[in-house]
Amino acid sequence: MTVTTANPEILSELDRPNSYIGKSVPRPNLDRLMQGRGLYVSDIELPRMAHVAFLRSPHAHARIVAIDATAAVALPGVIAVVSGKDLASVITPWVGVLSHLKGLKSAPQHAIAIERACWQGEAVAAIVASSRALAEDAMEMVSVEYEQLPAVTDMRTALDAQTPVIHPLLGDNLAFERSLDVGAVDAAFADADEVVEADFIFGRHTGVTLEPRSVVADWNEGEKRLTIYQGTQAPHMVQNIAALHLGLEDSQVRVICKDVGGSFGIKVHIYADEMATYALSKLLRRPIKFVADRVESFNTDIHARDHRCKGRVGVKRDGSIVTFEIDDLTGIGPYSMYPRTSAIEANQIVNLVGGPYLTKNYRAHARVVFQNKNVMCQYRAVGHPIACSITEGLVDLAAAKIGMDPVEIRRRNLIPDHAYPCTSPSGLRFELLSHHAAMNKLVTMMNYEELRAEQEALREKNIHRGIGIASFIEVTNPSAAFYGVGGARISSQDGVAVRLDAQGAVICQTSITEQGQGSESLTAQIVGSVLGVSMERVRVILGDTDNTPYGGGTWASRGAGIGGEAALQAAKVLRKNILDVAAAILQSSPDELDIANDAVVNASDGSSRIELRELARIVYFRPDTLPPGIQPELMATRHFVPREYPFAFTNGVQASWLEVDTDTGFVKLLRHWVVEDCGTIVNPQLVDEQIRGGVVQGLGAALFEKCIYDERGQLTNANMADYLVPMSGEMPDIDVAHVVSPTAETELGAKGAGEAGTAGAAAAVANAVNDALRPFGAIITEIPLTPRVILTALRKI
Repeated sequence: MTVTTANPEILSELDRPNSYIGKSVPRPNLDRLMQGRGLYVSDIELPRMAHVAFLRSPHAHARIVAIDATAAVALPGVIAVVSGKDLASVITPWVGVLSHLKGLKSAPQHAIAIERACWQGEAVAAIVASSRALAEDAMEMVSVEYEQLPAVTDMRTALDAQTPVIHPLLGDNLAFERSLDVGAVDAAFADADEVVEADFIFGRHTGVTLEPRSVVADWNEGEKRLTIYQGTQAPHMVQNIAALHLGLEDSQVRVICKDVGGSFGIKVHIYADEMATYALSKLLRRPIKFVADRVESFNTDIHARDHRCKGRVGVKRDGSIVTFEIDDLTGIGPYSMYPRTSAIEANQIVNLVGGPYLTKNYRAHARVVFQNKNVMCQYRAVGHPIACSITEGLVDLAAAKIGMDPVEIRRRNLIPDHAYPCTSPSGLRFELLSHHAAMNKLVTMMNYEELRAEQEALREKNIHRGIGIASFIEVTNPSAAFYGVGGARISSQDGVAVRLDAQGAVICQTSITEQGQGSESLTAQIVGSVLGVSMERVRVILGDTDNTPYGGGTWASRGAGIGGEAALQAAKVLRKNILDVAAAILQSSPDELDIANDAVVNASDGSSRIELRELARIVYFRPDTLPPGIQPELMATRHFVPREYPFAFTNGVQASWLEVDTDTGFVKLLRHWVVEDCGTIVNPQLVDEQIRGGVVQGLGAALFEKCIYDERGQLTNANMADYLVPMSGEMPDIDVAHVVSPTAETELGAKGAGEAGTAGAAAAVANAVNDALRPFGAIITEIPLTPRVILTALRKI
C-alpha cells in the first residue's frame, strides 16, 4: 500500500524520512491502559459524593398515579427520593428536532417522567443514597401506582386510525416523513427488461459498550459551577446542553472526559438519566454518581436500525441498472432523541441508497413513527448498513434475475473512477472515489474465480458455500450541513493548540476525544511529523472543556479528517515560529533551517544547530539575550471545518465467504475481505483495526443481534445471556487493503475510516447466504440471519 498526501506543498513536512505519517506506531496511551491505570468514570470518587439509582417503569405505557417513598426516605443513608415534578424546578425539558428536517416533531421530554411513562425503562423517580447498593435497596421500598395505557408497539400499524396517539398534542404518531423523486422513475421501470422487488427487514439492536454509560456531576455552590465527569464523545456539546437546561452559562459548566470504554455512537447523545444526574447535583448541592447496570443499558442506551423497507430495482438484460425505488418505515420510540434527533437514520437511508451507482432515476419515501419502545438514534455508521443492504441486495437479486455474475454487474454500473467530481440523485456531492480500483483489488485479494470454482465443486458434495459482495459509500468529515444548519449547537469544527514547553517538549490540546480508536496517537503522529520531534516528546491533552479548544469531538468518522487537519495547521504555525526564533539566535535565515530529531538543523545537510531544549531555555528564561524586536510565540492554535464539500465521502467494497448448514440453519463465516479508501492514512494499524472492529459489529447485526420486544412493549432479552453478540471464536479472518484517494480540501488529505467496516459487512453476509442457498431457490432479505430465519426460508420449519 502506498500512502500519499493530498497537497504536494507539504510533502517535505509529512513525507520526510522521520515522519510518522503512514506508520503503525504504538499508541501513546497503550502502556497506561495495559497496566490497568486507565481512569474511567466509575473510578472517580469525590468528597460527599452520593449515588443515584433510577426507579424505572415496568410498563411500556402507563400513567403515574401516585408515588409513595415514605419507607424509602426513612432508610438510614438515603438522602432523597426525587420525582419528575421535583426535578422540573431545576432542569427544563427538551425537544429533539432539527429545522432542516422539515416536519420533524417530538413531544417535550423530561429528565424524569412526569404524569406518564412512555417506554419500559423510562425513569419515574431517582433514589439518592450514600452507596449504589443502598439506593437500590431503597428503590425496592418505593411504591408506584400505575394506570396502564395502550401501548403502540408495531410500527406497521402506528399510523392506523384505530391506533392510540402516544402524544395527543402532536396529533398523530408520525414523527417525520420524507419523499424524493429524481429523474424519470416510472419510465425507467417501464423500459427495464426486468424488475426485481424485495421486502427488507432489519433487526433493532444496540451498541453493547464494554463500559456502560456513566456520569459524575459535581455542583460547587461556592463557585456556582458544575463539573461533569462523563464518558462522552462530545464534551463541548454536553457543556452547552447542560448549561442551557440548567439555566447556566456555558462558562459555568466544565466537562471532563477521561478514558472511555467504547462508544460506537452510543455515548454521543444526551440521555434523560444523565440530565437528571446533573440536576440532582445542583438540587442537592453535592456530587452525584450514576453508572448504568447492564439491564439499564439494554433498556435505555439508544437502539438503532429497526427498519422495514420495500425496495425495487429495474435492470436491462445487458446489466444496466436503470432505477432504484424504496419505501422505508422505522419506529423510533416515544421521543426523538436530543439533540441529534431520531430522524437522521431514515434521512441517511434516503440519501445513500443507490449511491455508488450510475443511474440517475431514484424514488424514495421514508416514514418515522413513534412507538412505546426505547428510543432509537444514531449508532455506528448511521443508516449506512441499511442503505447498503438494500442497494446491494437489490443489485445481487437483479444479477441473478438476468443471469449475470455479481462482480460483473457492479463493474458495469459503479460510477467510473474518472467521473469525479459528481453528484448523486439524492444530491450527495462526491469529490473523488475509487469503486473500480477497490473492486479490482478485492477480486485479486480473494482469488474470486478460484473461489467460484471451489464453490461449484463443493455443491456436488452437498456443501453449500456462498460469496457475497457489497460496495459502499461512507459519510465522513461532516460539516455544519449535518447538524448546525438545523439549529443544533453541535460544532462541526475542531481545534488544536500546540506549544513548545520550557524543556523543548510539545504539549498538544485537542477538541477531539478518545474512545479507543486512537485519537491521541494520530494527533501525536501528525504534530510530531510536522514539528520534527519524536512522538515520545509530544503529550496530547483531550476531553476537557476548560483545557482544550472548542470543537465537535469524535463522531461520524471525523477525528483524523477534521481534528487531524487542525493539528497539522497548528503545528505548521508553531514550526514557523520556532524557525523564526532559531534563525534570530543562530543569525541565519528560517529558509536555511529545518527541525528534525528534536533539534533545529541545517536544511541542506541535516547537521544539528541547536536542540529544541536549548532553544526553549533561551526563550523562556533568557529572552534578554535575543535580538531587539524579537518576541517569540511558542504556541499556536488553529481550528478547521470543511467548507467546500458538506461531507468527505469515502468508499470501499467488502466480500464474505461462508458456509450454510442447510440442516441446522447455522452459518459459518470462513473469510471476510475489505478494500477501503479513506484518503491519507495516518496510522495503518489503527485504521485496519478500526475497520476490523466495524466489520465485527456489522457481522453481529447480520447474524446475532436483535432487541426482541413482545406485543406489550416488553424487552424480553435485556441481558448478555439472551442478547447475542459476536464472539472471537465465531469471527473469520478479516483481510484489509486500501486504495488511497486523498481529499483535496485539506492538506493532510485524510478522510474517516471508523464506520467503513460496519457499513458493508451485513450486506456482504446476506448476499453470501443467498448465494449459498441459490440451488434451493430460497431468498432471504431479513437480518439477523438466525437459524430459524434460514430454516424457515428453506421450508424446514
